[in-house]
Amino acid sequence: MVKIGVIIGSTRDGRVSTQVADWVMSFTEDRSDAEFELIDIKDYDFEEFNGVPPIMLNKQYEDENVQAWSKKIDELDGYIFVTPEYNRNISPSLANAIDHLGPEWANKAAGSVSYGSTLGVSATLALRQMLTNVGIAVVSPSGALSIFTDFENMSEFKPGEYHNESIENTLDQTVLWAKAMKTIR
Repeated sequence: MVKIGVIIGSTRDGRVSTQVADWVMSFTEDRSDAEFELIDIKDYDFEEFNGVPPIMLNKQYEDENVQAWSKKIDELDGYIFVTPEYNRNISPSLANAIDHLGPEWANKAAGSVSYGSTLGVSATLALRQMLTNVGIAVVSPSGALSIFTDFENMSEFKPGEYHNESIENTLDQTVLWAKAMKTIR
């Protein structure tokens, strides 16, 4: 069985990403093809990445928070990234969390669920490029939510049922690819 982490990709005060991630997790409750775990990057309290490439093949990081993050990411086979769109990009905190690691990401699969004023499309594209650079196979279907129509007052998440199929497809493809990628690790 593969393990998939649903990663909350924002640490901002007043964030709505936890609501979106909980909603994504609700789609996993009756699934028996994978184990799903909600992971909040805010729990790891990273310092800002210092720009040194994470080429630590032995995964011996100095910072305890990075060690814990490394261990968590290493034990997973795939990811669903829940990310807001900030300035046509992913959140700086999510980029920071990804940049702190290296080999832990390689040869795994990921999907994304984004939200923003333009459905988070730019965030998904930026995330796709970043994940590809660390060796993750990014699946094609993704969730795309509008801050204007899927949130009441831009703060209370109320998605339409028309999103269900895209979320289910994203989960299906992430699990399928995570199983395939596990055979080459």
